[in-house]
Amino acid sequence: MEPSLRIGSLGAASILEAALVKPARVVDDVELLAVAARDTVRARMYAAEHNVPRVHDSYEALLDDPDIDAVYIPLPNALHAKWTMAALDAGKHVLCEKPFAANADEAQRAADAAARTDLQVMEAFHWRYHPLAARARDIIASGELGAIRRIDAAMCFPLFKRGDIRWRWDLAGGALMDAGCYPIHIVRSLMAAEPTVVDAKAKLRSPDVDRWMQLDLGFPDGARGRVTASMWSADVLRLSVRVEGADGWLRIFNPIAPNLFHRFTVHTRGGRRSEKIAGDATYVHQLRAFADAVLRGKPTLTPPTDSVANMRVIDAAYTAAGLPLRQGATDHQ
Repeated sequence: MEPSLRIGSLGAASILEAALVKPARVVDDVELLAVAARDTVRARMYAAEHNVPRVHDSYEALLDDPDIDAVYIPLPNALHAKWTMAALDAGKHVLCEKPFAANADEAQRAADAAARTDLQVMEAFHWRYHPLAARARDIIASGELGAIRRIDAAMCFPLFKRGDIRWRWDLAGGALMDAGCYPIHIVRSLMAAEPTVVDAKAKLRSPDVDRWMQLDLGFPDGARGRVTASMWSADVLRLSVRVEGADGWLRIFNPIAPNLFHRFTVHTRGGRRSEKIAGDATYVHQLRAFADAVLRGKPTLTPPTDSVANMRVIDAAYTAAGLPLRQGATDHQ
């Protein structure tokens, strides 16, 4: 039986193999049918290497393909909202890489466009679909830790290539956009509440483009938080979250891709324990959720409304740090 959900990728970015090529081989009812790239030769080489049946010579041509039901968007940040809206106009469901847009206003325009359709739009915060995320939320909600007083999260990694698109201002780059969007999403998801940015500090790689950012957060119930993001700093590698409550704490190493390796530690008045959370690759869980949403109408955990809320925190952090908001393709139309 042929797969029920046929996906085309707008671009052949390096993330495509982990995010879609490999998961599509194991997720029922899904096929990566086509790829399009600015460099058609590269697209054809990629398609041949990964057994993708079709290659289109432009993004528009892929959107015009009547056999494609949905598109995956791994393009630079500044193009996410533009091509999300173009895909919706073409009647395609959308799985869009994070961050959803260049800024909150652009994200809201894309969310409004999605709301006018019956199409599924999902931001690719793959960590949220792994069972580890649900387990962490359950522990916090259970009251085992007591009233939550503080949550800290970090994503720091070195990005050595100076010409990488994630450093480019014109493509809405910066550490907060590409690394910080994750810990911001983690603290929002685990706290089930929207924070206020109390303060933010940045270190720059080039004018207006941050290489390190740290923001202090406040939550409606009085809890505090801190997010640290870096693509070039003394924090060479940090992938962590720590939740402190009145009666204990929860600490997670590598909440982003726990299928590779993680440590999940809970300490309460009853003692200390470590848990091992089983699960497939985060991208497999994510693709299953996307297929369930498109084919069976199930709700997603990262809909456009959530994307807008995440971008509002990012915008507030840039403003607090004295930096301009990132600009997307639709901001210039």
